[in-house]
Amino acid sequence: MTDRPDVETLRPLISPRSIAIVGASDDPTRIGGRPLGYMLKSGFQGPIWPVNPKRETVQGLQAFASVDALPGAPDACIVAVPAAAVPDTLEALAAKGAKAAVVFSSGFAEMGEEGKAAQDRVRAIARAGGIRVLGPNCLGVFNAHNGWIATFSSSVEQELPKPGPVAIASQSGAYGSHAFALMRTRGVQTGILITTGNEADVDLADAIGYLVRDEHTKVIAAYAEGIRDGDALRAALADAADAGKPVIFMKVGRSAIGAAAAASHTAALAGSDRVYDGLFAQYGVLRVSSTDQLLDACYAAAHGRFPAGNRLGLMTISGGVGVQMADSAEDLGMDVAEMPKDAQRTLQELLPYAAVRNPVDVTAQAFNDLSLVGTNLRMMLDQGRYDVVVAFFTVVAGSRTIAGPLIKILAEIRERFRERSIILSLVATGDIVRQYEDGGFPVYEDPTRAVAAAAALTGFGRFFARPVEAAPPSAPAGAPAVGTDALAEHHATDLLEAWGVPFVARRLVTSPDQAAAAAAELGGKVVLKIASPDIQHKTEVGGVIVGVQGDEAVRAAYASLTERVPLLRPDATIDGVIVAAMAPAGVEAVVGVQNDPTFGPVVMVGLGGVLVEVLEDVSFRLAPFGVAEARRMIAELKGAKIFAGVRGAPPADVEALADLLVRVSVFAAAEAERVVSVDLNPVRVLEAGHGVVALDALIVPAGLVPETIEEVA
Repeated sequence: MTDRPDVETLRPLISPRSIAIVGASDDPTRIGGRPLGYMLKSGFQGPIWPVNPKRETVQGLQAFASVDALPGAPDACIVAVPAAAVPDTLEALAAKGAKAAVVFSSGFAEMGEEGKAAQDRVRAIARAGGIRVLGPNCLGVFNAHNGWIATFSSSVEQELPKPGPVAIASQSGAYGSHAFALMRTRGVQTGILITTGNEADVDLADAIGYLVRDEHTKVIAAYAEGIRDGDALRAALADAADAGKPVIFMKVGRSAIGAAAAASHTAALAGSDRVYDGLFAQYGVLRVSSTDQLLDACYAAAHGRFPAGNRLGLMTISGGVGVQMADSAEDLGMDVAEMPKDAQRTLQELLPYAAVRNPVDVTAQAFNDLSLVGTNLRMMLDQGRYDVVVAFFTVVAGSRTIAGPLIKILAEIRERFRERSIILSLVATGDIVRQYEDGGFPVYEDPTRAVAAAAALTGFGRFFARPVEAAPPSAPAGAPAVGTDALAEHHATDLLEAWGVPFVARRLVTSPDQAAAAAAELGGKVVLKIASPDIQHKTEVGGVIVGVQGDEAVRAAYASLTERVPLLRPDATIDGVIVAAMAPAGVEAVVGVQNDPTFGPVVMVGLGGVLVEVLEDVSFRLAPFGVAEARRMIAELKGAKIFAGVRGAPPADVEALADLLVRVSVFAAAEAERVVSVDLNPVRVLEAGHGVVALDALIVPAGLVPETIEEVA
């Protein structure tokens, strides 16, 4: 979308100084009455103007008969009227000079075509009138930092929200308020909640973009069913990454059933789930799949320490739990490195009964002398150089006689190692847990959840500490554009080669003699392939012959192809035959491009053969990107170790593969409007230092029947 207002225009919506409530109710239990009641309790400092033509006062405040009768232009307005009255109400507010509106009313795009037309009108009014509209069909917004409670959710009824470092941006109002309520019980204060509903105007990307700039927000939790403007979300997540603000994202709709439910709930398209994985990896977003994971990650991140390394130290008073934590850490890709030998000997002298490698099992006996706990932990951070330590102390640390002295010891160590994190797993009463939390220590009852929190914090830390990514290269001078007609392989390879993609040497020939001459020029065994813009999968029609050598064999292969294929595909135009050199040995990979309807061109890489077809071992990124991102993309593959060389094979040229991905991403971004998909399969990754070569290419121009990456692969 090109007509998006700057997110700074959301300030009156999220941090208003004056408020009007259209459809205000004197009954604080009704939808039009709850927000007013909440704000009277919260102590909102600006003027509040209820609009109700049937009453002189509403909940003790002077009421106004209409929007026109308001004494001034409010920053933000709550619209709690029937759906049919919403457009006229918004027009009146825009004419009054209001800057923002929260529309609770349902009955719009979620109800079908008629509702969609009404929602389109809401958007048009918002754009024409310069008024930002949240909703319709939303649960509203609150900002505990200034007492603005524009929601009818009962989650704030018993206890009003308090200022805090976490903000929630959710398309679903019910889920957003649910997450807020659970975070509050967990001791995580949510300062801002924004629910976007049907997103006629303000959408989730707007909300995240605003929260990145908000000085109070340190952690952003997001919930989405589908995204309409992929570029805007990408920009918001890039800003969050640059600002060092962790984003914890629950994107639902991964299953076919879930995607259908998302469309019916907020009229949203779920999109390709793998593309979301690539997007989140590209911008350091932690994707979670459950509410527990969302809460755990927000809780840990709210403490604000993000170590830049991946070394995990495990301290435990139970050997069995230590093994459990180590297993969990390995599953999460953490480095559970051993303590140095000298440090192990020192620890063994201090605690002869302890296991000192890592996990460090100090046993419950160490709590007879808390200084030993401190010494062990200090040595783990100092000599073990662990970026984060997870300590399992269970009910022992929940003792009132132990908690106070232990917190003091831990706090002294934490102050010394300010860039590291200490996470505790213990069982205690709520007041004792809060003492540990007030000391800066996240507390989890389940030790494996504590390890997952450590992985989340170090994941953010490593991403935030990454080197500045070099910009992708510019398109090569004079590089050709993709046309609208179907492309035969030889045209596709020539075009991509001009964009910097390396291919095996090849020749297009139109006679047996030319084929023999080309084979002699290329030397050794060759591959012959039918050349036709109408045949995308040549093997299906017997259009490929491999390992041909010698003049007569080449002539015979040429004749076989040009006689057999036309019989199977009499409709196909035959341009001739491609004679290609046999590629050197190497690791086979597949590289592809798919033009996603939400995010535009997306580049895929995977290991070739059965690894991509059966295991679906692939990684995605949004184009364009630089070489560092390409390296991360390759490293995500489950089979990435194959590139290092297995069973005596030499290491493969991963750097050349990364460079190829960058060049493909530049092509994909530049030709986004003209290309539906690209397939390079296979790509032979040669021995380190010898580069890569693509053996085949397929480009589907826009306007032709698209093929998904999965079908091509």
